[in-house]
Amino acid sequence: QVQVSESGGGLVQPGGSLRLSCLASGRSFSNYFMGWFRQVPGKEREFVGSIKWSTSTTWYSDSVRGRFTISRDVAKNTAYLQMNSLKPEDTAVYYCATRPVTQSNYSNWGQGTQVTVSS
Repeated sequence: QVQVSESGGGLVQPGGSLRLSCLASGRSFSNYFMGWFRQVPGKEREFVGSIKWSTSTTWYSDSVRGRFTISRDVAKNTAYLQMNSLKPEDTAVYYCATRPVTQSNYSNWGQGTQVTVSS
């Protein structure tokens, strides 16, 4: 059974940095994407970025490109979301999820971790 769990959220001032972690378990993820999403109450969940586990190729939304970096540690089965130059509009609950490379939808969502950017 695939499980993912996010950690690393917290309160940070504008311009600051945070690194989120997504620990995945239950199988090999060599043929998976790991995606990061965020959601603000009352709004739809927003795609932040993703990484292809086998090649470490990454994709980003326009709103975070150049500020956020996704990486992964295969030995630890963990994906990371390094967030720099944070803005108040980055405040949200951040989730990770997995997607087989042959499918279009993400599943196996974590419980989320709150990121608050405020002075």
